[in-house]
Amino acid sequence: MKIACIVGVRPEFVQAEPVINELKKHDVILVHTGQHYDYEMSKIFFDELSIPVPNYHLGAGSGYHGHQTAEILKGIEDVLLKEEPDCVLVFGDTNSTLSGALASVKLHIPLAHVEAGLRSFDRRMPEEINRVVVDHISNMLFSPTETAMANLEMEGVLNCVYNTGDVMYDSLIQKRDSIKNNRNILSEFELEPQKYFLMTLHRSENTENIHNLKNVLQAAIDESDKQFLFPIHPRTEKLLKDSSIFSTLDKNNTVRMIKPLGYLNFLRILQGASKVLTDSGGVQKQAFMLGIPCITLRENTEWVETVESGWNVLVGTNKDRIKRMINTFDPRGGRPRVYGDGDASKKISQILNSLGEI
Repeated sequence: MKIACIVGVRPEFVQAEPVINELKKHDVILVHTGQHYDYEMSKIFFDELSIPVPNYHLGAGSGYHGHQTAEILKGIEDVLLKEEPDCVLVFGDTNSTLSGALASVKLHIPLAHVEAGLRSFDRRMPEEINRVVVDHISNMLFSPTETAMANLEMEGVLNCVYNTGDVMYDSLIQKRDSIKNNRNILSEFELEPQKYFLMTLHRSENTENIHNLKNVLQAAIDESDKQFLFPIHPRTEKLLKDSSIFSTLDKNNTVRMIKPLGYLNFLRILQGASKVLTDSGGVQKQAFMLGIPCITLRENTEWVETVESGWNVLVGTNKDRIKRMINTFDPRGGRPRVYGDGDASKKISQILNSLGEI
C-alpha cells in the first residue's frame, strides 16, 4: 500500500516519526509542506528524530492563513496526482493538515487523521476550524483520548473512529534515555534543575497582539528573583523587535531569549524546569507526561485532561493571574494514564494493515 504522509510543522514531525517507523513495510511518501522552514524550526527535528528525507518539499513558508493554505493545497494536489497513493495520512490541526485533507478528499483518496477529535470549543482559533473540518471529511480517525472520542460522537462522527492513544507519548517513551542522558544543554545555559522556568509563545492570538505579548513578558520580567528561559519563535521575535519591550527584554536578566531548540534539547530543558509557561498544545501535553507544572497562556485548551488532573492551569494573558500562578501553582496529585500505553503508532499501523485500502 502506498501512503502519503503530510507534515509541515514541528509537532507533526514528532507525531509522524513513530508512525512512519511502524509503516516500513509500506511505500510511504513523505511530503514536507515547508510551513516551518528554517533549520531550528524544521531540519534539526528531522536530524534528531531520524525521519527519512522528505520525498517532496513544497517550500510554502509563512503568510496569511488563506494564502498559506492555498499554496500548500496546490502543492499537495500536484504530488497526489503524480503519486496516486492509496491513503493520505495527516496529523494534528495545522494549515498543512487542512490542505492535505482537502486535496485528498477532492481527489477521492481515502483520508486518515491522526489526533482526531480534539476540541477547545473556540472557533476563533484557526486550529479549531482545521480540526473540525478535517474530522468531518476523514475516512478514518485515530483519537488520542476518550475525551476526543466523546467529542466525535457528539458531532455524529461514528464510523471508523479508533482510540489509539497519543503518538507523541510513543515518541517520548522511545526517546526517554536520549532525553535523560542529554545533560550538556543544561550546563550550556548554566541552568540548575528546578531552578528556572521555561516559556514558549507562538500562537497568533498572542504573538500578533502586542498587548497580550507585553502582558505575558512583563509578568515574567516583574519576577526579578527568578530566571525564565525563552526559546523565541521567529514570528514572536519579529513582532518584539518592532516594539518597545524588546529593549527591556534585552537589558533585563530575568528573561533570557534564545533561539528555538531541537526536540531532544527542548525536552531536556522542559524536564529540568520548575514550571513551564506556554500557549502550545503540544507543550501542555509533554509537560503533563513529564510531570512538570504547566501554566497555559490561553483561556481554553484542547488537552482538557491536563487541567482536570490538576497539572495545568489556564491563565490567559492576564498579568496578575500569570504572576500569581508563577508563585503559587504547585500540583501534587497523580497523573492518570490518559494518553495510552505508548503503542499508538503500532495500533495505527495495525488498523491500516487490516483494512488495506479504506
